Amino acid sequence: MRAAALSLLFTSLLASAATQAAPLSVCTEASPEGFDVVQYNSLTTTNASADVLMNRLVDFDAAQGKVVPSLAESWSVSDDGLVYDFKLRPGVKFHGTPYFKPTRELNADDVMFTFQRMLYPAHAWHKTAPGGYPHAQSLQLASLIKLIESAEPNSVRFTLTHPDATFLATLSMGFASIYSAEYADKLLKAGTPQKLNSQPIGTGPFIFQRFQKDAVVRYRANPDYFAGKPAVDPLIYAITPDANVRLQKLKRNECQVALSPKPMDIAEASEDSSLKVESTPAFMTAFVAINSQHPPLDKPEVRQAINLAFDKANYLKAVFEDTGTAADGPFPPNTWSYAKNLPGYPMDVKKAQALLAKVGLADGFTTTIWTRPSGSLLNPNPNLGAQMLQADLAKIGIKAEIRVIEWGELIRRAKAGEHDLLFMGWAGDNGDPDNFLTPQFSCAAVKSGTNFARYCDNRLDQLISAGRTTNDQSVRSRLYQQAQTLIQQQALWLPLAHPTAATLTREGVEGYRVSPFGRVDFTKVTVTR
Repeated sequence: MRAAALSLLFTSLLASAATQAAPLSVCTEASPEGFDVVQYNSLTTTNASADVLMNRLVDFDAAQGKVVPSLAESWSVSDDGLVYDFKLRPGVKFHGTPYFKPTRELNADDVMFTFQRMLYPAHAWHKTAPGGYPHAQSLQLASLIKLIESAEPNSVRFTLTHPDATFLATLSMGFASIYSAEYADKLLKAGTPQKLNSQPIGTGPFIFQRFQKDAVVRYRANPDYFAGKPAVDPLIYAITPDANVRLQKLKRNECQVALSPKPMDIAEASEDSSLKVESTPAFMTAFVAINSQHPPLDKPEVRQAINLAFDKANYLKAVFEDTGTAADGPFPPNTWSYAKNLPGYPMDVKKAQALLAKVGLADGFTTTIWTRPSGSLLNPNPNLGAQMLQADLAKIGIKAEIRVIEWGELIRRAKAGEHDLLFMGWAGDNGDPDNFLTPQFSCAAVKSGTNFARYCDNRLDQLISAGRTTNDQSVRSRLYQQAQTLIQQQALWLPLAHPTAATLTREGVEGYRVSPFGRVDFTKVTVTR
């Protein structure tokens, strides 16, 4: 009996040890630009800030394909589509850290501060973002949101100037994360508003500890998280630009999760019994943005010639190793309103040369190709891709110099419009087609910097705006298909690929699901040894 009792006790202890919080190290591909997510538009920064430190009023559930409650436990919309009333979840606590101890729970003041800061130029915090608010500006929220008010501490009302079919889904995007007004007041009084970017506070599942650029971000599990304390603690982002090094770290158990693997790494991991591959079709498009403000790229014939000169099939085979599907326009094929019959630009060197000759450029011209140094899901092999484009352009007389620029610097300078040809990618946040159109092709997005083609056209702008003002999906689809046709005719991008989103994990990591939007969620992850 004693032996049996000891055996039961030992089994119980093993089970308890297996369910205790375990550290989780995630190999990521780049440093975040900062942690004040409203200032930035890169997925790397969203993953390191909004996805782990913060919450929004609502979330978008990719599996269900709909908006679900988060900090708002419920909401209602007026019949005319102009008034949105949100009821806040009670008892939500902001993080307590060595640099901030909250004295109250989340309330309407925090929601109003979050949005008023971005939208009101006279707000005390508005000018604290040196680069502005790219998402809020490109989505034209300042002209959409007429009023933000609260009748009681746990309710918030947004009144719009006109109906907007995308508004609720927009609130699930990373930039709409809710900030602590109390913490902001403390920083402003101390004259240190910049600390919001380096010492972040949120309500999210993890609490910020420290950041060492190009090395590591450390978080600890939030014991007061409203959805329950995560089972992994601490959470460590091991910044590892080289995809192969990420794989080797995973094999050595230095990381338990590796983001943005290269296709060859996925194949190798599939043969390793200690590793798992999680994947899903990505709601993303890889492309080369063509800066339409830089002559001679301002001529549609030149942009069309660039598209015609490129051997996309060879590129897909060499760079994506046939794991991505060819892109002919901005939308991934799993988007409703996707235009199936766009003619595209099949490779035709002679036609490309004829277009250049038509605009007086028979001898070609010089330009630059910008790319990042390390691979990512949307650009698995930056150097090879840039070299292939360079070689194809040389065949029609375009001499292109490749410039490899560190990711943070690349984003900053590209938003300022300094590039000619730019290898870039875009991930939609919520499945809505407008998530590609407004940030990438609206006139407002030229000013905010997210429109990397730097193209502003009244007709295209009107199509995009009209699509947001109706809830009739058939009408929206018709408008968006017209917009796709116009974008294709103007050749604003050299569309490359729609990738498969994949993540590598070690055996024993359970509960991680790959998001088609590139977002990360470690709240349901467990690690057993």
